[in-house]
Amino acid sequence: MADLGESMPALEISQQKLREWGEQWLGTTNPVTGKEKEAACFDKKQSVNFAAFIDRAFAEALAVMLGGVPIQKARSKDLLPAKPDCVETGNVKVIGGVRPQLFDVGYRPDGVRVAFDSKTLNDRKSIKKNWQNMINDLATEAANVHTRYPYAVVSFVVVIPEPALAAKQATDMVRTLERLGTRRDVLDQTHLAEVISMLVWDPETGRISASVPPADSIIRIERHSERLYPHYLARYKGLPPHAKKAE
Repeated sequence: MADLGESMPALEISQQKLREWGEQWLGTTNPVTGKEKEAACFDKKQSVNFAAFIDRAFAEALAVMLGGVPIQKARSKDLLPAKPDCVETGNVKVIGGVRPQLFDVGYRPDGVRVAFDSKTLNDRKSIKKNWQNMINDLATEAANVHTRYPYAVVSFVVVIPEPALAAKQATDMVRTLERLGTRRDVLDQTHLAEVISMLVWDPETGRISASVPPADSIIRIERHSERLYPHYLARYKGLPPHAKKAE
């Protein structure tokens, strides 16, 4: 049983890993399979695996916030965590108010307290065609969790390569995500998420854009942890399994 920490560390998104993935995004051949692909995009397998290190960064920060609890790999068929007090990664199953849902990271010691998903749009064609569908997915996933677990903290990170993002799309996406990531109270609308961040990255350097979203936006990735922690503290302070320090 771990004491609740004083804060949640900032997510450590590795510039080196982003640059390494950028080489694959820019290349015309998958370095693992050797198969040809279009340049300036991921193939299907790369797209599936790309954000795993971002999920891990969130899991590690969450584990520290929760007092240094272990991180366990979840299995999609499991309805309960492998240990009574742990952060789970992988296929974390949540039985929501609408349907079962798999999340990338979860904390569910007595039901779902934290659910996290990373979402990626990886090329210009995909962004143009699918970004509004992605917005619908975010709202649906948040509602699915909140209708059954209104106290759950739901958060998302949307990850997009900068060269594939048109200026008008960037503006529209930022405004929409800022509206969608504003759930403050357990009585607020269920389709809103507590925290949403947008990470726009440069495939050549691995750097995170300093201008998209704007520096003062609530969806900057640097603000993800500082926005999430107060929600968790307000809803679970003084409750097991970390009641002692919170008191």
